[in-house]
Amino acid sequence: MAPVIAGFDHQRVPVADGVSLHAAMGGSGPAVVLLHGFPQTHLMWRHVAADLVADHTVICPDLRGYGASDKPEESGPTTYAKRTMGEDVIALARALGHERFALAGHDRGALVAFRAALDHPEVITHLACLDVLPTLDMWEAMHGTTAAVGFHLYLMAQPPGLPEQMIAASADAFFGHFLDTWATDPLAIPGDVRAAYLDACRGAVTSIVADYRASAGIDADHDRADRKNGTQLRMPVTVLQQDWGATLGYDATVLWRAWAPDLRHVTVTSGHFMAEEAAADVVTELRDLLAR
Repeated sequence: MAPVIAGFDHQRVPVADGVSLHAAMGGSGPAVVLLHGFPQTHLMWRHVAADLVADHTVICPDLRGYGASDKPEESGPTTYAKRTMGEDVIALARALGHERFALAGHDRGALVAFRAALDHPEVITHLACLDVLPTLDMWEAMHGTTAAVGFHLYLMAQPPGLPEQMIAASADAFFGHFLDTWATDPLAIPGDVRAAYLDACRGAVTSIVADYRASAGIDADHDRADRKNGTQLRMPVTVLQQDWGATLGYDATVLWRAWAPDLRHVTVTSGHFMAEEAAADVVTELRDLLAR
């Protein structure tokens, strides 16, 4: 039996022409939307959602191109732009009756959340981003041999064809590499959840590559335009990150504060998959954010 978030209902919600998102939902009260990262699905939030549902409406979608959500063909640079994916999330919440809501994202989901919050400050009340830098800052921070940790970013940034072919030929090995090497606690992702992640990724190679390709093009362009215009996040922001700074040579707090004047930046002792490895810490920080 496939793993689920216990007690949550599941629904497919149309959000754009020909695109519906699969979402797990539970609880009542102020809405919180939780966006997953790579190479995962909404299941990564199972521990955090189980706590927040006590006093919030919690919505955990699979992003466009991932999990059980639709995977439109990449017809141009905007198909998987984070702006487009952010608009999916706004439309999802609105269809479920929430005009304003708090938003948290991990990894790829954090990039979608970041863009949605920049583009729709009247909708996003609070923002949390887990273990990521804004797209433009990420590309600027990575350099030299330390950038080897992000080899997949450069692979999937290539034009259509080669990256899809290479990854599809060894999909389980490729996606499993990140599940195995980015986690400090191998028990944090149990076998049935790992299998669900790999199964979902195996069927989404083309759309996952398109998501990453957008980050090397249109997403960086959107960030660059906002930086030039001085656009900032207007809501309270919490950023949770591993201590990558010493390794990659940047000060993450300084980079994030340029975007978020009302910032709480916290270093979490865990691997990349902190919502699964350090769920109690994540819950504490999200509840602190929601009270701000």
